[in-house]
Amino acid sequence: MSELEQKVAEVSLTDGPTLYVNDSTGIDESSANGSQEKPYKTPAYALFVAPNASIIVFKDDSYEPISPSALKKAKKGADGLVKKAEKAKKLEEQQAAREAEEQKKIEASKAIVIEQDKSLPEALKIKIKDSTENRGKRIKVSGWIHRFRPQKGVAFIVLRDGSGLLQAVLSGNLANAYQTSTLTRESTVTLYGVISPVPEGQSAPNGHELAVDYYEIVGLAPSGDEAFSNRIQENADPSILLDQRHLTLRGDTLSAVMKVRAGLLRAIRDVYYEENLTEVTPPCIVQTQVEGGSTLFGLKYYGEDAYLTQSSQLYLETCVPALGDVYCIQESFRAEKSHTRRHLSEYTHIEAELGFLTFDDMLDHIERVICGTIDKLLADPTISALIKELNPNFEAPSRPFMRMKYEDALVWLNEHEIPNEEGEKFKFGDDIAEAAERKMTDTIGVPIFLTQFPVEIKSFYMKKVKSDPRVTESVDVLMPNVGEITGGSMRIDNTEELLAGFKREGINPEPYYWFIDQRKYGTFPHGGYGLGTERILAWLCNRYTVRECSLYPRFTGRAKP
Repeated sequence: MSELEQKVAEVSLTDGPTLYVNDSTGIDESSANGSQEKPYKTPAYALFVAPNASIIVFKDDSYEPISPSALKKAKKGADGLVKKAEKAKKLEEQQAAREAEEQKKIEASKAIVIEQDKSLPEALKIKIKDSTENRGKRIKVSGWIHRFRPQKGVAFIVLRDGSGLLQAVLSGNLANAYQTSTLTRESTVTLYGVISPVPEGQSAPNGHELAVDYYEIVGLAPSGDEAFSNRIQENADPSILLDQRHLTLRGDTLSAVMKVRAGLLRAIRDVYYEENLTEVTPPCIVQTQVEGGSTLFGLKYYGEDAYLTQSSQLYLETCVPALGDVYCIQESFRAEKSHTRRHLSEYTHIEAELGFLTFDDMLDHIERVICGTIDKLLADPTISALIKELNPNFEAPSRPFMRMKYEDALVWLNEHEIPNEEGEKFKFGDDIAEAAERKMTDTIGVPIFLTQFPVEIKSFYMKKVKSDPRVTESVDVLMPNVGEITGGSMRIDNTEELLAGFKREGINPEPYYWFIDQRKYGTFPHGGYGLGTERILAWLCNRYTVRECSLYPRFTGRAKP
C-alpha cells in the first residue's frame, strides 16, 4: 500500500466516496468526477456533489486529507450551494410554469377568429386628416403602425397614413387574438371602427381615438434583428441614417420638414401668381455655364459635350420677351467639393426673371415674395403648426429688410475684428466667406440685402452700377441662422458689355448665340434672382444643415440611395 493510499484509508471513516480537490487544475463542473485525473476545484463543491465524501486536497505538491477547519468551512459552503441550487430549480420551475401558461394563452389566442360584424354599418373610407369631421361615424382607415403598445386585454396603435396620426384602441378578442401579438412597428393595417373624443384628462393626436371593431393586416413588418427600430436608431452615425433615408423619412421630424417644404413650394407659386409671373420648365441638360466652369457636372450627350444645369437663368431671360415675367422651380447642380452645412450638389432652385424694372424694384419684389410666402405658410393651420413644432421661436421677418452695401459690410467686419480667409482685415475685392457672413448676419439679427459686389467676384452677366463701375447691381439676401438664401442681380442688356464679360471670364461666346440674341432683338432692362429651397427651409425649420431639408440629399461622395 502506497503512502497516499494509507492516508486515504485512515480518513475514509464514511460510506461515501473519496473525492480529490485541486484548486489549480480542478474544475467545479459536471465534466469533473473528483478523481485524481479529474479533480474538483473546491471542497465545497465536492461536498455539494457527495455530502458524505472523504475529501483529499492537493497541498505542497501532494494530496493530503482535508483539515478539520477546512472541512467545516467546506460544509458551510456546500450548504450555500445546495440553497442556491434549490432556488435555481424553483426559478426554473416557475419559468417553466410561466412558459406553459404563456403557451396556453397563445393556443387560446390562436383559436380566436377575427371577423367583421356584418350587422355594423358599412365603414366609410377616410384619410386621417379627415378624422375630426367623421367623429361618430363608422370608418375604415389604412396606414402604418407608427407606435404599438400592447397591454393586458388592450392594445394601443398610433396609425400614420402621411396625412396625420390617429390613436386606435383594440380591446377584447381583438387585443387578445394571436395575430395582434405579431404586430410590429411599420406594419401596414386597415382599421375599422368609430372615432370618439378621448376622455377628459387624456391626450391623443387631435383629441380623439378610434375604437377598433375589426382590422386587417395588409403587410407585416419584420421583428427581431430586422425590426424597424434596429434599422433606424436615433443616435446613429449620420452616414448610416443617410444610407437608410428611405426609412428615416418616416420619422416625425424629417416628414414634418418635407410637409413644410411642400407647403413652401405651394405658397411661393401662389405668390408668383399674385405677382403675375408665369411658370416655365427649362432644360436640365445644357451646353453653357452660368456660375463658373469649375462647378459643372459634365456628360456625353449623343456624342456631344453637355452639362447638368447650374441655373436656369439664361433660359428664363429668353422667356421674358415672349411671356413677360417668369419663374421656374427646377433642380440645379453644382460640382462644388464643399462639405459646409449649406451646400448641396443638387438642390431645388426657385428662379425668376423680370423685365422693365430697376434694381430697387427688384429688391422690393424679392422682399414681397419672401415675406408673402412666409405669411401664407403661417396662415395655414397645418403648416404653421409644423413650423411651430420644428422652430418654436420662429418669427416672420420684419419689413423693410436692412440694406447694406458690400463696402459697408467690409467696414462692419473690420470694426468687429472678423478677419478674411487669410486672417487679415477685409479689403475691397475680397469675397466674404460663409463664416464671416454668418457671423455678421447672426450678430445683426435681421434679414439683410447685401448689395453692390465687385465685378471681379461676380458672374459675367451682372450689370455694373453706373455711378461706380467697380461694382455690380447685385444682391445676396442673408437670413439669421442660415446666411445667404437668395442671390440676384440686374442683367447686362448691352451686347458689347456682355461680350466683354465673356472675355473677362475666358468664356467662348459662340455657344451663347441664343443668349446674346436677347440683346440684339429688342434689348430691355431686366433682372432676376435664385432662391435655394433647402436654405429657406433650414431657416424656416431651424435645421442645422440643408441636408435635412432635401428628400434624398446629394453632396460630395453621396449619391445613394
